Amino acid sequence: MKRIITTAAAGALALGWAASALAEKWDMPLAYPATNFHSETAAAFAEAVKKGTGGKLEIVTHPGGSLFKGGEIFRAVRTGQAPIGERLISALGNEDALFELDGLPFLATSYDEAKKLYEASKPELGALLESKGVKLLYAVAWPPQGLYTKKPINSAADMKGVKFRAYNQATARLAELMGAIPTKIEAAEISQAFSTGVAESMISSGSTGYDSKLWEFTKYWYDTNAWLPKNMIIVNKAAWDALDKATQDVVTKAAADAEKAGWAKSEELANWYKEQLKANGMTVEPPSAPLAADFKTIGATMTEEWLAKAGDAGKAVVARFKKM
Repeated sequence: MKRIITTAAAGALALGWAASALAEKWDMPLAYPATNFHSETAAAFAEAVKKGTGGKLEIVTHPGGSLFKGGEIFRAVRTGQAPIGERLISALGNEDALFELDGLPFLATSYDEAKKLYEASKPELGALLESKGVKLLYAVAWPPQGLYTKKPINSAADMKGVKFRAYNQATARLAELMGAIPTKIEAAEISQAFSTGVAESMISSGSTGYDSKLWEFTKYWYDTNAWLPKNMIIVNKAAWDALDKATQDVVTKAAADAEKAGWAKSEELANWYKEQLKANGMTVEPPSAPLAADFKTIGATMTEEWLAKAGDAGKAVVARFKKM
């Protein structure tokens, strides 16, 4: 009897090992704090995948640049160091001009327009990413971008010589056209950069200002609605291809749900972030007429420059967007 029980226990243990061997764990680096809505959306996505696959695929999120810094994540996913991860699309402008579309000022200035631009760009964006060995799962917009400054700004001329935090080629070019001095700074380094004087101004969302407690370093936020950049969740193509069809279907469904929920959460929080900036002593107001006019001119210049280097793919996307 004892021998039978022992044999049965061994069989159960072997089955357990087999089940464990079939399970897969993916580490997912994220650039923003755990409390940021992008990170929360990613965590909900990961939980949906685990539940939908019955634990066969477990995705573990690592927020705040704790596993890879923001600027390292795309390469990490592309090379297979991480099977899945998050990256700001427009931060990849040095990879291909098409990525910069997401950060062109005043091309898409509302959630509706930003969603249309995303849909218009999906064919080219998806093909570009796959050519680099990764697959797009979903993307979520940030709230509209505004200008953070330490001093009042009435026109672009007031930005001359100001140290400006840039996070992609578009924001660096924007700084140059304003006469500011661009400095590349990732999201996780914003507070340190402002506290040490490396940066004095930036264009970013109310969300980023709230996460970084920008009211400790700046006094003004001009609600310019400049653009709505997006974060995308990408997966290493080889890792994706190694999944069985049933698991892929679960991940695809979870990604679609996360995208929908993320966009809704972003729009819901947009005004709340503004209120938090005000509550912490910042002056939150629309840009003056001269500043708005300057930004419109700068936006037109940047769009023309981008179209000249983006080629047929870029022109096709913009033309498709304008017909929507």
